[in-house]
Amino acid sequence: MIDVTTIDREYLDQLSVEQLRDLARQLTEQSQRASREIQWHDAKIDKLTFELAQLKRVQFGVKSERLNAEQRALFDEAVAADIATLEEQLEQLTKKPAEADNGEKKKPKRAPLPPELPRVDRSHEPENTNCNCGRQMKRIGEDVSEKLDYTPGVFTVEVTSAASGRAAIAARWYKRPVQRP
Repeated sequence: MIDVTTIDREYLDQLSVEQLRDLARQLTEQSQRASREIQWHDAKIDKLTFELAQLKRVQFGVKSERLNAEQRALFDEAVAADIATLEEQLEQLTKKPAEADNGEKKKPKRAPLPPELPRVDRSHEPENTNCNCGRQMKRIGEDVSEKLDYTPGVFTVEVTSAASGRAAIAARWYKRPVQRP
């Protein structure tokens, strides 16, 4: 870009005809670019002035030009209707999984561990399975749980079995079971 303020008469006298034409072409392009920017800025100022006048008229205008309460109520009603519609849709979307459950919460089920993995059995038994009378006690039910275990390079399944209530064993004639702590 050429700085017009630094061009003096002596400089212009030393330029050839071709250099003067180039200088004139550059100055013309620069002038056109500046006038386009000025037009754009003027349009932007006009637009912002118009918007400001509209907003002032809405807020501070003569009562006949203001939005009255009834007109505002129309907008409020439309917004309220939209909100109600959205709430209904949201409620329908959230009810579908709940209706499938029939009001009961289901526990998440995981897939069983593959049978080809090696298994390690562990059982929890009380230290003494004999009754005070000397007879052998029996298991009351059994809980079995499988846990996937990983040692570097090897997956194994740890199978833990315990009588119901964590290794509960009882004699038929006893009223309370014995558990391992």
